[in-house]
Amino acid sequence: MPTPAIPAALAILLAVSACSGADDQPGTVSADEARQLNEAAAMLDANSVDPALLNTQDTAR
Repeated sequence: MPTPAIPAALAILLAVSACSGADDQPGTVSADEARQLNEAAAMLDANSVDPALLNTQDTAR
């Protein structure tokens, strides 16, 4: 008859191995977050103005 420590150790080992999460690294973004960031960047680019086109001095005087 096996000692009670062996089944308990096996149960703990199985529980710990089942808890391993996804392969996400800290600081990474999901595919959905990356898509949202790309859409936001495209929106900002579409609304940007070339500084060379801005004329701060009124030359019409």
